[in-house]
Amino acid sequence: MTLIYFILILGIVILVHEFGHFIFAKRAGIYVYEFSIGMGPRIFKWTRKNDETEYSIRLIPIGGFVQMAGEEIEDDKSVPKDKKFSSKTFGQQLITCFAGIMNNFILAIVLLFIIALFNGAPQGKPIVGSISKDYPAYTSGLQKGDVILKLDGKNASNTDLLSLELQVHQGKTINLTVDRDGEEKNIILKPKKTLVDGKETYKYGFAINDEVKRGFLPALEYAFSKFFSLIWQMIMIFVYLFTGHLSFASLAGPVGIYGVVGTAAASGLWSLVSLTAYISINVGFINLIPLPAFDGGRIFILLIEKITGKKINPRIENTFHAIGFFLLMLLMVLITYNDIIRMISG
Repeated sequence: MTLIYFILILGIVILVHEFGHFIFAKRAGIYVYEFSIGMGPRIFKWTRKNDETEYSIRLIPIGGFVQMAGEEIEDDKSVPKDKKFSSKTFGQQLITCFAGIMNNFILAIVLLFIIALFNGAPQGKPIVGSISKDYPAYTSGLQKGDVILKLDGKNASNTDLLSLELQVHQGKTINLTVDRDGEEKNIILKPKKTLVDGKETYKYGFAINDEVKRGFLPALEYAFSKFFSLIWQMIMIFVYLFTGHLSFASLAGPVGIYGVVGTAAASGLWSLVSLTAYISINVGFINLIPLPAFDGGRIFILLIEKITGKKINPRIENTFHAIGFFLLMLLMVLITYNDIIRMISG
């Protein structure tokens, strides 16, 4: 069942992303060779009457693509010039590139809204809900109801940022800045080493209030606030990766995601829906990065062309993206290797 859930979740996220590119390419009159879900060898394809596009399902469910005329390195003379991506207006090109990202973000917000509507909307503020007597938080002066603002001077004013900062500072003494009845106080916490399922871990001994609000408006508010909270968390993760505060080994590839899907499946349907929303945000966010092989790289080139008023040679641009895709696959292999090592050692 884990494999089925894994394929289903990735399939939905990829389908939504690629459909964004596809539908806006079609609306702009761009010739689309293929609309594919998955990568690698093709296992199934079909065509529609009066439609040039081949619709494919490929073996490896870790990606997908919309192959448009004008993206190939060798110019296809059989396709009319006015049906090529490069012949379209700046606005048509921009929305075609951005539509996949937009669709992923919309999917995530809708799923987060549905989760909150049926299960209640968690409050996003990191309000201390309980303190364990056997841990440092109890003797530190931290109190129930304290609202955490910062951790070692870094923004921790929502649960996602607090979670990230605790991961970055794992095993270290931390300085929490909290709001208590309108007055800021600093609390020093030294973690206590403990064993959980036979593994060493560090705990401070406090938990965040898990109170939820119910209703349409709280669910809507939660969906948008959680979305932007996760986006900001991802920005900070990239900052910490490149400053060395987080290891690249902490990233998860397909094997790691497979493990997470198994854990979520054991927790029930809503955990799987929540994971789908998080993966959709991740896919959209990563594609915003202005690097070759990502949608952000194509958007970046479009902006450069708009600013300079000069077209970049399609052969150079497509070679640039092809090299970027190759490097991306190498990174995926490295991350997958780390996933397998973690799985074996765990």
